Amino acid sequence: MKSSLWLCVALAGLGVLAGMGAAAAADWPQWRGPNRDGLSAEKGLLKEWPQDGPTRLWTAKGLGDGFASMAVADGLIYTAGNVGGDLMLAALDLAGQTKWQVKVGSAYTKDSPGSRGTPTVDGGCVYYETPDGTVSCLDAKSGKGAWSLNILKEFKGRNITWALSESVLIDGDHLIACPGGPEAAMVALDKKTGKTVWVCKGAGDKPGYASPIVVDYQGLRQYVTMTSHAAIGVHAKTGELLWRFGHKTSYDANIPTPIFSDGCVFIDSGYGSGGELLKLKVEGQKCSAEEVWRTKAIDNHHGGIILVDGCLYGSAHGGKWVCLDFKTGQVKYSTDGVGKGSITYADGLLYTYSERGNVGLVKATPEGHKVISRFRVPGGGKGPNWPHPVVCGGRLYLRHGDLLFAYDIKGK
Repeated sequence: MKSSLWLCVALAGLGVLAGMGAAAAADWPQWRGPNRDGLSAEKGLLKEWPQDGPTRLWTAKGLGDGFASMAVADGLIYTAGNVGGDLMLAALDLAGQTKWQVKVGSAYTKDSPGSRGTPTVDGGCVYYETPDGTVSCLDAKSGKGAWSLNILKEFKGRNITWALSESVLIDGDHLIACPGGPEAAMVALDKKTGKTVWVCKGAGDKPGYASPIVVDYQGLRQYVTMTSHAAIGVHAKTGELLWRFGHKTSYDANIPTPIFSDGCVFIDSGYGSGGELLKLKVEGQKCSAEEVWRTKAIDNHHGGIILVDGCLYGSAHGGKWVCLDFKTGQVKYSTDGVGKGSITYADGLLYTYSERGNVGLVKATPEGHKVISRFRVPGGGKGPNWPHPVVCGGRLYLRHGDLLFAYDIKGK
C-alpha cells in the first residue's frame, strides 16, 4: 500500500475535551483546542504575513518522531514522539526548552511509525494514550506518573491497522476512551485513579481513529465518536449505547473528529467516502440519529474539518479545499490552496498546513479560498507534515517529526 494511503492515524488522535471550562483563555489544552472544534477565540492577529512568513521565534528539537499535535496549558507545551525504542511524552516551556520528557510506552514502529494522539491537560494532570492502548495520567508540571493501564488488555479491545490514534477526552471526573470490540465500544474511567466507571457494550466494531466529543443537547449529555464502521452516541452518565449510524470507508479509516452544532452531527471520512449530516432526535434519556444530507464533495482524510458561521471548511482527500453549507450540504467552493492538509481557525482566518510543509492564511468566507499569505516550514523533520497546527497565545505552532516551530502572529 502506498504511503499516501496510510491514514495518518496519528492525527486522529489529536485531542478531546469539551468539559474543560477551567482552561485559560490563552490555552489550547487538548486535541483541536478548548472545545475540540479547531477554533481559537484569539483576536488581534496578523491579517497577512511577510513574504517569508511570520517571524519564527524558535525551533525545538528532540521531540521524537511522530504525528501528535500539541496541547498548550499553564505555560507549557505538550506533545509526544518516538525516541529510540520508547514513546516519550514531553513538556516544553514557552521558550521551547524541554522541562521534562517521560516514557509512556514503547515506540510504534510499524506502518507510518511514530506517535499519534495529542495529550490532554486537565486539573494539573496530563493524559495520554499510546498507539498500543496504554493510557497514562501524569503530573503536568513534573511528568511524575500517577496511574497507567492498557485499555486493549483491560477491556479485550482490538487494535487497528495503523494503531490507536484517539486523544482521550476528559469530561468532569471521567476519562473517555474507546478500546473497541464486542465488550467495550467506549469506557469511562475515573480520571484520578484509572478505575472503571462504566463500559459501553453493543457497538461491536473495532475502534476508529477519531477522538470523541461531548454533545449536550436537549437535556441529554452524550459522547459521540467514530468506530471502524459507524458513528455512535453514548450516554454520558450510564454508558448506554444510544444510537449507531453506519458509515463505512476504505481500510476502516474513520478518522476526522465529528462536529456538533444546532442538534446536528457532521461525520466524514476519506478515500471517496464523503460525509453525512445527522439530526439527533432526543426523547428523554433516549436518542436516535437520522440522515439530513450526504456529500461526496469533501472526503477528509485526517486533516480535520471546522465549522465557522454556518460553513464547513476542510481539504478533500484529493487535495482540493472545500467549503460546504452546514444546513444543506451545498458546495460553496472546491479549489486549490496549499495542498491537502490540516486546518485551524482564528480571528476570521483559516490556517492551512499541507502535508508537504506549505502553510497558508485564508479568509474564512464561502465566497472563495484566496490564499492571502503563504510560506514553507524549514526542512529536517521526518515523514509527512501531518500534525495539526495550533494557534495559542499569539503564536502559531507547527510540528514536523522531531521539530516544533513557534511563530509570532500577533498583530502589530
